[in-house]
Amino acid sequence: MSDKRRKWHERLQVTLWTLIVPPTVWAVHFLFAYLWAAVSCAKTGFFAEFPTLFTAGTVLALATISLSGWIAHRQTRLRGDPPPHERGTDIDRLRFLAKSTLLLAGLSFVGVLFTALPVVFIGDCR
Repeated sequence: MSDKRRKWHERLQVTLWTLIVPPTVWAVHFLFAYLWAAVSCAKTGFFAEFPTLFTAGTVLALATISLSGWIAHRQTRLRGDPPPHERGTDIDRLRFLAKSTLLLAGLSFVGVLFTALPVVFIGDCR
């Protein structure tokens, strides 16, 4: 199939750079959450009644991690030999990186959710 006829997610190649996207998004969200809480508590003494900016940041982080995981999932489903992919060929390396990215995306997704939970359950800044 020609390169132009392939879908956009099939043209993407999982690399070490795409491997670090989910944990980086998680780390940025973690920093954002704690800075938001610190500024919010310092200015008003309690969390905002409906933290719109925090909610938007959390949804954006979850969407970015989900997209990264979905692309990695699609890359693990490429045609070829069945697992284990241990021969060191280009397709085996691609599948290994894709599987690693998928697992990191899952971990990062849960991490973002657990970072956001205190905002849901703790309403004041004690």
